[in-house]
Amino acid sequence: MSKVVLASQLKSQGSTSLAPGLKQRHVTMLSIAGVIGAGLFVGSGHAIAAAGPAVLLAYLIAGTLVVLVMRMLGEMAVASPDTGSFSTYADRAIGPWAGFTIGWLYWWFWVLVIPLEAIAAAAILNAWFPLIDTWVFALAVTLLLTVTNLFSVARYGEFEFWFALLKVIAIIAFIALGALAMGGALPDSHVSGLGNLMSSFGGFFPNGYAAVVGALLTTMFSFMGTEIVTIAAAESKDPAKQITRATNSVIWRIALFYLVSIFMVISIVPWNDLQLIEVGSYQRALELLNIPHAKLIVDVVVLIAVASCLNSAIYTSSRMVFSLAKRGDAPARLGRTNAQHVPRAAVLASTAVGFLTTIANYFAPDQVFTFLLATSGAVALLVYLVIAVAQLRMRKQLLASGTPPQFRMWLYPWLTWAVIVFIVGALTTMLIMPEHSSEVLGTALLTVLIVCIGILNARRKRKLEGNHNPSRNVPSPKPLAH
Repeated sequence: MSKVVLASQLKSQGSTSLAPGLKQRHVTMLSIAGVIGAGLFVGSGHAIAAAGPAVLLAYLIAGTLVVLVMRMLGEMAVASPDTGSFSTYADRAIGPWAGFTIGWLYWWFWVLVIPLEAIAAAAILNAWFPLIDTWVFALAVTLLLTVTNLFSVARYGEFEFWFALLKVIAIIAFIALGALAMGGALPDSHVSGLGNLMSSFGGFFPNGYAAVVGALLTTMFSFMGTEIVTIAAAESKDPAKQITRATNSVIWRIALFYLVSIFMVISIVPWNDLQLIEVGSYQRALELLNIPHAKLIVDVVVLIAVASCLNSAIYTSSRMVFSLAKRGDAPARLGRTNAQHVPRAAVLASTAVGFLTTIANYFAPDQVFTFLLATSGAVALLVYLVIAVAQLRMRKQLLASGTPPQFRMWLYPWLTWAVIVFIVGALTTMLIMPEHSSEVLGTALLTVLIVCIGILNARRKRKLEGNHNPSRNVPSPKPLAH
């Protein structure tokens, strides 16, 4: 068969491989700013109002957890880069049912992020252009970013590069303004400074230690998305090197973008400021600094952060379901790529579910969308738990095979076990707390359902393998009598 004919057949049928289309600057910027989501700009106000200045402890503990989880994930990803990331490692280290379950849970989480971010973007755009309904903006933004993901992974990388760069500039500019204000270089600003942390308005723990636990559960979910770089790096040149860089840099990224910027916020804004939740922590801080057009500035930054998160949600969900299909855990059609090595069917399928949930938010009863959100409420902690257990077992497999990991988790296995105990404790605490119990129960219900489907799917695959290899089912012949 000629090469021309073979190429035409491959083009018509579709290939099943991804291409290293992400450049080093794409992966670098994704690793730097992937942790900056709309939750930092919007959700941080709720955490500050709940815990006061002690919210810094909540962010410190949550950030430490993410650093340890990323270190474990980095060890496995450097040893075996894969677009399925922790789902693939769970499949190998724990069992096919585990990879199936956590892969589909993670896909579901990001599919639900699509409507959430689309609605947030639509609300901002509707405030600027009130004559256009919010649902029109939501669908338009989702459609636009879906199109960018359909052409090539380089398009996604380019969009995310500029989104990430603008987020980094915004955070650094905010920290610089806060530092100038605290140093007295902004005479028109109204800043109390360190007094907000220690002496004013009830001290460092104005609402007690229990409030820090509640804020911790809120802040932990702000970091979801840090792990995306291990998925994206599989579509870059020298993925092991890119993953090592990204994992090593996660400490200063969290310290700068979360701890330092939140420190600036609570140094500028009293934790009991009534506007903190209503307008958001960063907008309120800019208002107290007397920065002109504070609301417009924050709206633009949040819109960029929301678009970035929506873009990543489409990318991540499509790559996860693509990996599931490659392993036989999703329809085979979703495991094919086009001539540009883009899994278009996976992108369209993920976005289609996102479109349906967006429509459900506007036209279905409120309870429907609330229930859907509850089913993904504890997925982040389950993902972290699976990463820890998979790393615990995968290290043993690597050592048994005589190939010790090049990139290692610190103080193995003690820190890994500490992470596992902490996550189990956090899930138990969520189950006890009334405001979080529905999230744990909803996620648990969905998890049990997917585990059952995963077990049935594993049996189906074993049966198919047996049919394709009849010799495995035929008993060996008895030795002939002499």
